[in-house]
Amino acid sequence: MWVSVVALIVGFITLVWGADRFLSGAASTASHLGVSKMLIGLTVVSVGTSAPEILVALAASIENTPLLAVGNAIGSNIANIGLVLGVAALVAPLPFSQTVLRVELPWLLGATLLALVVLFDLELSAFDGLVLLAGLGLILYRLIRNQKATGPDVAESISEELEELPQMTPGKALGWLVVGLVILLSSAELLVWAATSIADQLGVDDMIVGLTVVAIGTSLPELAATVGSAIKGHADIAIGNVVGSNILNILAVLAIPCLISPTSIENVSLWRDCGMMLALTMLLALFAYAIKSQPVITRFEGTVLLCAWIGYNALLVQQVHLA
Repeated sequence: MWVSVVALIVGFITLVWGADRFLSGAASTASHLGVSKMLIGLTVVSVGTSAPEILVALAASIENTPLLAVGNAIGSNIANIGLVLGVAALVAPLPFSQTVLRVELPWLLGATLLALVVLFDLELSAFDGLVLLAGLGLILYRLIRNQKATGPDVAESISEELEELPQMTPGKALGWLVVGLVILLSSAELLVWAATSIADQLGVDDMIVGLTVVAIGTSLPELAATVGSAIKGHADIAIGNVVGSNILNILAVLAIPCLISPTSIENVSLWRDCGMMLALTMLLALFAYAIKSQPVITRFEGTVLLCAWIGYNALLVQQVHLA
């Protein structure tokens, strides 16, 4: 058991570090190849920040534990809203940018509803994966087209994110791109092995492990980045990062087990887990569009989100204990 726990911790640490190196190398390489900052921000940076979830889902699906990947995708969305935004709002109130209100949050609501439609028959098939990827393609197309038409809020947020990435020579950038990818793949394999080993030893379903331990671990980078943004006074970027990550978790991460290792979920997972994801997403929308002087997640609302996340995890632990 202790070997698996240590392997899990090492897997999380190397996964986060590898994702950071991969993102820096990929962004610098794209820049040296003449790719515009706008396109780098909308594609490389967006996908790079979700690399831990994507690689874990890929490794879990290849290892024939697709429920771990499904649980990670759903659990990460629950953790991003309940834990990440909840804690960040306690540090400093989080205002919604106009881009999030007009564009990104409606897309997240649409993606969440699409996930529920896909999961409603309790089956995840290759066709479902193609539907999810089609939704991702549509969003990326609309995002790039809208940005070309000009969008000062998006451009400003992208510029600030890119400024934090280190500048590298072409050779160094390519080297870190390859090294980061290798570390990501290796650490994802290690993490999946450790998580499934712990699940087997405790007699816990892979879905539960994905919803809790793995989801929290892969959400730690978002927690650090979001709290850091709030402390630095860039709180408006914090919500956009979480919303974008959640969209990718649904349309990209959830699509991976559908395409590689089609599976089925239990009825309780649909209502309990997907229902919680929908409830927190709707609560986030309520905080955004409620009639008040300024669309912002207040400290009180952050407390509500955090308490909801804690209560949900307590319910999971109780049900595992009763089982």
